[in-house]
Amino acid sequence: MNDAPLLIRAYRATDLPELRRITVESFGSVALEQMLEHKFGVWNTRDWKARKADHIDDDVVACAEGCFVAEREGELMGYVTIRLDRLNGKGRIPNLAVVEAARGLGLGRRLIMHAIDFMREEGMKIAQIETMASNAIGQHLYPSCGFEEVGRQVHYALKL
Repeated sequence: MNDAPLLIRAYRATDLPELRRITVESFGSVALEQMLEHKFGVWNTRDWKARKADHIDDDVVACAEGCFVAEREGELMGYVTIRLDRLNGKGRIPNLAVVEAARGLGLGRRLIMHAIDFMREEGMKIAQIETMASNAIGQHLYPSCGFEEVGRQVHYALKL
C-alpha cells in the first residue's frame, strides 16, 4: 500500500459518482438491498446495486456537511455519512465503506471516530450505527469503537 498520508476531508459534490461506486463494491453480501433481490428478484428494472448507491445520494441530500471521505493522493479510499436529528440530539451513521485495497489498515475506525467527533461538535448526545447480522466486520468494529448493542431488528418483506 502507498505510504502517502491518508486524509479525511469534507465531501465535495464531485465525489458522488466515486462514492456510489465504492458503495456497490463494498457492501455486497451484507446489503439488505441485495438480500431483498436474492429473495424476490429484480423489480422496477433496478438491481440492488442501483438501490444501494441511491442511499448515498439520500445521505448527501439529508446532511452533506456530515459526509466525509478518506483520500490518498486524489484517490478516494472510503467514506462515512452522518445524519443528524438535532431535535433529539442523536447522530446516526447510515453508511460507511472502505475500498478493498485499504481494508485492514484502520481506516474504517478512523472514519467512525471522525464521525463521532463531528457529532459531538454538533451537540449530539447519542451516536448510533447499525449493521446486518451477516456483517462480521461491523459486528467487531463498532463495539471496538465504543458502541454498545442495544437491540436487534428483523427485516420482513412482502412481494406485491
